[in-house]
Amino acid sequence: MIARSGLASRRVADSMILDGRVDVDGQTAVPGQRVDPGQAEVLVDGIPLPVDPGLVYYLLNKPLGVISTTSDPQGRTPVVDLVPSLPKVYPVGRLDADSTGLLLMTNDGSFANLVAHPSSGITKTYEVLVRGNPSPADLSRLRHGIELDDGPAVPVAVRKIGTAGGRSHLELTMAQGRNREVRRLCAAAGYPVIRLHRVAIGALRDRALKPGDWRDLEVSEVRAFHRETRKDLEVHHGGTPG
Repeated sequence: MIARSGLASRRVADSMILDGRVDVDGQTAVPGQRVDPGQAEVLVDGIPLPVDPGLVYYLLNKPLGVISTTSDPQGRTPVVDLVPSLPKVYPVGRLDADSTGLLLMTNDGSFANLVAHPSSGITKTYEVLVRGNPSPADLSRLRHGIELDDGPAVPVAVRKIGTAGGRSHLELTMAQGRNREVRRLCAAAGYPVIRLHRVAIGALRDRALKPGDWRDLEVSEVRAFHRETRKDLEVHHGGTPG
């Protein structure tokens, strides 16, 4: 099962089991142990291994005008129309219709909650085209956060990529992902957003993915989200999560 997941070859998987690196339902696995792929919780080095063959994980580059829902009464194209219809998947979080970029889609509810919930510590990074040329003082103000009508918006990181023709390219990394947070943050700083594109979810980037295209996540990429969450919990709680 470990080999079939794509994590390692059969020989390496055997070594992992013999070294005690694999747990099944909370118990150390033994060579030759059989498991139910639809029910078992398998951990390799403490990180969940997707073993249910029915689970899928897609990375989509959402185009402009497509909405992050499963249907739309207004007749706009939903993101689910851009990926295989079966098995049925759902977007993880959202991107507004007027925003573009990376969006995860899956039928794994636990994984979706892990990535989308603010407490996970998984950041989202955006390249933003704004009107105007933010000064160093303006960028500092953005970095320190601005009070919005639903609370303070504080980026993890802000940098200016370049300026031309009265417009500037900024890169903002956010941890919360509230409704239209980046647009509202930039507008509050006096720099309205012209274009917004998500370039990263956590450490996951893929500049080769064209608008409207999608691909399957590698098992290592799925596990990386679990690993990133564990590291964040260790930093905030001072130990390995139980």
